Amino acid sequence: MTRPQALIIDDEPDIRELLEITLSRMGIDTRSAADVQEAVSALAEQHFDLCLADMRLPDGNGIDIVRHVSAHHPNTPIAMITAHGNMDSAIEALKAGAFDFVSKPVELGVLRQLVETALRLRERDAGAPESREEDCPLLGRSEAMAGLRRMTDKLARSQAPVFITGESGTGKELAARLIHARSPRAEKAFVPVNCGAIPAELMESELFGYVKGSFTGATQDKEGLFQTAHGGTLFLDEVADLPLAMQVKLLRAIQEKRIRPVGATREIDVDVRLISATHKDMQQLVEQGLFRQDLYFRIHVIELAMPPLRAHREDIPLLIEHILARIAGQTGLPKPRLHRDALLALQQYSYPGNVRELENILERASALCEDGMIQREDLGLDEQPAPPRAATGIPDELPEDVPLEAHLNAMERRMIEQALEATRWNRTAAAQRLGLSLRSLRYRMQKLGLSEP
Repeated sequence: MTRPQALIIDDEPDIRELLEITLSRMGIDTRSAADVQEAVSALAEQHFDLCLADMRLPDGNGIDIVRHVSAHHPNTPIAMITAHGNMDSAIEALKAGAFDFVSKPVELGVLRQLVETALRLRERDAGAPESREEDCPLLGRSEAMAGLRRMTDKLARSQAPVFITGESGTGKELAARLIHARSPRAEKAFVPVNCGAIPAELMESELFGYVKGSFTGATQDKEGLFQTAHGGTLFLDEVADLPLAMQVKLLRAIQEKRIRPVGATREIDVDVRLISATHKDMQQLVEQGLFRQDLYFRIHVIELAMPPLRAHREDIPLLIEHILARIAGQTGLPKPRLHRDALLALQQYSYPGNVRELENILERASALCEDGMIQREDLGLDEQPAPPRAATGIPDELPEDVPLEAHLNAMERRMIEQALEATRWNRTAAAQRLGLSLRSLRYRMQKLGLSEP
């Protein structure tokens, strides 16, 4: 592999020289630009594996460069050099598409870590095979899930804090793990923390660690979860449950990229990608004074919204197949079959607990069913009555040698055909009749190969 190329954009000759020397010692060739116009010209002339840009430039600011690189050179990571303590500028840069930021005066150790992480993107892009849908743990062929996978791939290329929102059971930790696995930090640790499960009095020592003798029972030094995640990703699940006193210390750790273990006399540097998640309404908690607004702004740089299962019902057949296959693999028993009424009930249920609830339903039903056939009563669902048997023409017991998804596709095709025929192929009216959006109906028709006669 050829030597990496870096573009340094700064109007101060001393800063440029410092960065050039540091990167040269790391085996990186550099080119410098003193303003926005010169930087844009350099980017047009050659490819760079990394850009370092100062926030303040004579003919604009670093955000202009970040936006230009994001639009025209999306595979080139760009890091922002900001004034010390100016987190607002750093967050603005991250939102605009910056890979990461470093504060002045530039600490060479922090800079080297940033550069090494950015260059691992180059190695990953050069050596990793293209990811396939079937390899992704976020299953589903709906547009909602396809968009979610595209977003996680994009977030994997950045170091910006990610805030994952969504109802319980939608797979927030799964998305966080996927972002980590496809990022340049994949070889380092992914450390999940359930903030609601740690007692308030132990929170600081768990996150930051402690030194021997700092309190009764501290018989030896202990690393905290920040140190465990050094170089990797720290996932703060249910971050809304953090005590207010801990929120202040977490804010400082994020801003300074340093922590102080309990009882220690000095701070230590930490290099951590932060991903947070909650199912609670954070704006409401901020308004109620239960969560610090400044911390919320720091962790809510880029939001990833997890769709509820009821918003992509077309993925339910695929999820059922996957879950039943996993259950069979765990138990060593043949994969259970589903009675027709059970299939219809699973399609119609609202899933307040989302995918996790679907998993629990199928695990329970697999344990309760007899002769390997899951009946509707095995599901334990009381929300909707089973539809009339004559509604679809699909037999009560489905053959073992035909995939579940094929049965559901046949049922879906028949229902759509009936709605289209009843409305004389008025797609808008048919979509309303089926309770779908027009876009969703078009997608399903294309998937099933349905066209107007």
